[in-house]
Amino acid sequence: MRVGFVGLGHMGWPMAVNVLRAGHEVVAFNRTRARAEELAREGARVADSPAAAAREADVVVTMLADDAAVEAAVFGEPGILAGLRPDAVHACMSTIGSELSRRLAEAHAQARQRYVAAPVFGRPEAASAGKLWVVAAGEAEALERCRPVFEAVGQGTHVIGAEPPMANIVKITGNFLIASAIEALGEAFALLRKNGVDLTRFLEVVNGSLFKSPLYQNYGLMAARQQYSPAGFRLRLGFKDARLALAEAEAAAAPMPLASLVHDRFLEAIARGDAELDWVALTKVAAEAAGL
Repeated sequence: MRVGFVGLGHMGWPMAVNVLRAGHEVVAFNRTRARAEELAREGARVADSPAAAAREADVVVTMLADDAAVEAAVFGEPGILAGLRPDAVHACMSTIGSELSRRLAEAHAQARQRYVAAPVFGRPEAASAGKLWVVAAGEAEALERCRPVFEAVGQGTHVIGAEPPMANIVKITGNFLIASAIEALGEAFALLRKNGVDLTRFLEVVNGSLFKSPLYQNYGLMAARQQYSPAGFRLRLGFKDARLALAEAEAAAAPMPLASLVHDRFLEAIARGDAELDWVALTKVAAEAAGL
């Protein structure tokens, strides 16, 4: 299968490597060309533009940081929309807003191309292991075309529906839940520390008896150890996702007061200079507010 890959960051790189290792042909584009040339040593071909990465592809994947980057890669010159052949598929695996996803679906349909939204849950270490969870939405035939890519990068795919923005809403809402859990851990840990309680012992109690959640276990241990770097998922990207959640809430007239609080906590962390740390550094805000 011929796969175009646009975006070779912390997540895109291991995903592209796993697609290569699954036996597919990969043509890659990255704004920093050296990154694509490094992937060439793994067997990929290097493209000079997003359009070139898409030109011969059966499926072209975008794995980029935000809406602006995806919009530039697709609608820019020369972009994916101009390069992708009719009936080929664009699988956007980035975390973007539903409005952009809707625009992408409409633009690809007008060009007689196919589009699916397929954002992923998981950190870079899960991407390296091919253990991401894919959340996908789009036409059934287009989803089936993408199945070999999804199988190469993930341990499972959840198909949400036929309308691509549905997958984006699921991803944004899921990230809101994760950020809310990190905020809750930060507040709980501040109280525990001020009372001399060992944080790892606390995690053994609540995660062994109450939650049994890898999220609480993994982020809880990172927070307890104050393990904020290297960043698997930068705090500034968590802030971006909080903004997306509030935008979706406003558009749907669905109040999310907790999302507003988490958004402001992210903003406070950024004001303190923590934008490039892992988003688990959100727990620092509660600690510092408590004088720790």
